[in-house]
Amino acid sequence: MGIENNRIVATLTVGELKSVIAGELKEHAKVEPPHHYVSGLRGIEKMFGVSHATAQAYKNTFLAPACTQRGKNILVDQELAIKLFAENKHRVVKIVEPDEDFEDEE
Repeated sequence: MGIENNRIVATLTVGELKSVIAGELKEHAKVEPPHHYVSGLRGIEKMFGVSHATAQAYKNTFLAPACTQRGKNILVDQELAIKLFAENKHRVVKIVEPDEDFEDEE
C-alpha cells in the first residue's frame, strides 16, 4: 500500500496509520544483534584453553581481525574469533629455529 509523503496524517485511516507504523518498526528491527566481547589475553586463554604465550601468538596472527587494542586494553569479538579459529588451518604458530651457522656467544 503506497501512501504519498505529502499526505496529511489526520486524513489517514486507522489501517493506513497502522501499516505506516508497522513498516517503520520493521526497518528499525533489522538492527544487528549485539556482539559479545572478552577482555585481554586472559579472555583468549579461557576461550580456547591455551597458555598465555599461545594466546599472545593467536592475537598477533589469525585472531588479529577480531582484536581491538588501545594501549594495554584488548577486546576480542567472540563470534568472529571462533569463526577465525575454525577457519585457521595452522592453529599452532610455528616457532622459528635459529640458523645452523648461528653461534651463541658465551
